Amino acid sequence: MEKTTAPASLTVLVVGATGSIGRLVVEEALAQGHKVRALVRDVAKARGLPAQAARVVGDLTRPESLRPAVEGADAIVFTHGSDASSKAAVEAIDYGAVRNILAALHGDKRPRIALMTAIGVTNRSGAYNRQTEAHDWKRRGERLVRASGLHYTIVRPGWFDLNAPDQLRPVFLQGDTRTSGTPRDGVVARRQLARVLVRSLCSTQADRKTLELVTEAGVEPLSLDEQFAKLLPDPQGGIDGVRDSDNMPLSDEPKRVLEDLARWDRR
Repeated sequence: MEKTTAPASLTVLVVGATGSIGRLVVEEALAQGHKVRALVRDVAKARGLPAQAARVVGDLTRPESLRPAVEGADAIVFTHGSDASSKAAVEAIDYGAVRNILAALHGDKRPRIALMTAIGVTNRSGAYNRQTEAHDWKRRGERLVRASGLHYTIVRPGWFDLNAPDQLRPVFLQGDTRTSGTPRDGVVARRQLARVLVRSLCSTQADRKTLELVTEAGVEPLSLDEQFAKLLPDPQGGIDGVRDSDNMPLSDEPKRVLEDLARWDRR
């Protein structure tokens, strides 16, 4: 995969723009000088977004409705998430949104991807995943992004907004070893998560890297390039994050997932 230098200003599509993370990503991208498109299903729900953000209507469950949103986008930030009300809802949103955006791109390899999933996403045996399959479907979304051939950064955040006031130093981890399913795994402010997602778009050091994001006592740095540079890249030609547990064999995957991987495999 050849390296590219990101331009100073990008046209950034925010998926999940009206959610608690997406709204902050919209604000952060604008603050960093980017043009922003907020993908919304209902314009009325976007009233609280900054006026500078363009509203683009689309339905994440309908790929044909997403083409105008992705057309000409330099970067796409995924902050969407289902309410885990059912396994079907989790598949349709947590995984389906990634699949359908890739379908809408029709092989366009320009956009840089920042995908938010969750710390502990490789933990298949925990009660939460057994009940909802949310981790499994988020991880399948990660696999599609890695297989797509697009430049990407995958961020697995800790628990939101449980950090102390002086707990602002971002820490990047790899291997997804914190799997208690509680805040003991790590915490991070939503706004800091938004900054990391947006900053990754213009950092060549963040390309093709998967990380768990938590914060510890200390100050927030102005640049994250040094921290991104210390991370190991995901294996070339692979579909899992570096150091991830090999506990989700393709031989056990649903046929529809294997078909999706084959359809968008650009490795």
